[in-house]
Amino acid sequence: MDTAMRLFWRYGYEGVSFQQLTATLGVAAPSLYAAFGNKAALYREALDRYEELRGTTDLSFMDKAVSLRDAIYLLLDGTARGLLDPEGEIGCMLNTGMISSHPDNTDLAKELVQRRYEFRCLLRDKLLNRVSRQEAERLSIFITVVMQGLAIQAHDGYTLTELQEAVGVALEAIPAGPTII
Repeated sequence: MDTAMRLFWRYGYEGVSFQQLTATLGVAAPSLYAAFGNKAALYREALDRYEELRGTTDLSFMDKAVSLRDAIYLLLDGTARGLLDPEGEIGCMLNTGMISSHPDNTDLAKELVQRRYEFRCLLRDKLLNRVSRQEAERLSIFITVVMQGLAIQAHDGYTLTELQEAVGVALEAIPAGPTII
């Protein structure tokens, strides 16, 4: 599963052929079909594995921050570092794996939109510990936009220093003082 995940992470869903999957995984097409049914099902499992490995459903590390800005710094700096992690691939599988798609893959593309939305909701709920609902909603949109931009720029070859400069600029939009409600 990790090998398939890395292929999809590196090339995106449509950038990986079924033949490439079978060759890289070292299995015959019938075996891959028997195990997963089709490429889309394998991609979904690879996305699940990615989310598990990258911790996209656990934002508890933000709790140790003393301020809202510090909490968001932890998230954005960790994102920038993770996008260039030598143990992974460049970029983010959720944000760059299927930005656009062939009409035949509309349902799968919608699933990725839903996964990104679920992350935004998770972030919004985490921010509710520090700000009002309206502000948490507003900030969760802003922060996920920044994270998606970081993912695309990492994929395009930006360095960690360049990504961290963007994080610094984004943090200027976040209130510096105590904001816990």
